[in-house]
Order: sequence, then C-alpha cells, then structure tokens
Amino acid sequence: MQDPSHLLRIFQAYRQMGFTLAIDDFGAGHAGLALLADLPVDLVKLDMGLIRGCDTHRPRQVILASITAACRELGVQVVAEGIETAEECATLRGMGIGLFQGYLFARPGFRSLPVPAAVAALRPAAAPATG
Repeated sequence: MQDPSHLLRIFQAYRQMGFTLAIDDFGAGHAGLALLADLPVDLVKLDMGLIRGCDTHRPRQVILASITAACRELGVQVVAEGIETAEECATLRGMGIGLFQGYLFARPGFRSLPVPAAVAALRPAAAPATG
C-alpha cells in the first residue's frame, strides 16, 4: 500500500454509502494483519491456504483460532473460504466460525443456483427428544 490514508478515505466513503467492507484472501500475500489493524473492515475471508487440512494440522489450528479470536474482539466477522471436507468444517465451527464457502457445500454455477452438496454439514445436531 503506497498511500494507506488514501485507502482509508475510500473505505470511509464506502462505509458512509452503506457498503460492507471485506478483506479477501486474509492470511495470504498482502492481505494480512496490518490491513486488519489499519482499515475499518466488517469481514475477513480467510484464505483457503490456511483452511486446507486445518482439521489435522496443529499450527494451522493455532493460527486460525488466534485470527478468529482477534476478529471477534474487533467486531469483524470471519468467513472460511475453500472448505472441502466435513472435518475442516467441523474444526472451524468449533473455533466459532459460522460463515463458510467451498466445494463441500456447492460448486460454482453459471446462470443457475448450485445445489448444495452438504447442507447437513452446517446444521446443528438435533436435540434429543423429550417426552
């Protein structure tokens, strides 16, 4: 970013117009912690490179849990991108992430709405029947 103050003015103007502001591919390249600290964003979309294999990779789990906690403290919503397995989804849900996108749920469609492949992955477990 050559002129962060210019970008900040743009973000503030967009916010006044009612736009929701997001950082895409958070955790990759230039989409990092400095942007989160310096810009008034509403949402971060976690890069799929951080998501891939997070169910079995302890360093990824620690990093994702830390980012999620920081975003929660800042009032920033988190979207996990590139979810491909139910195990990844369950791990991220356990961290408090509630917004997801990826092939686990649906493939992109052109001129049609894709049919969700794994809607059940997002549904909470049914409560036991009482009676």
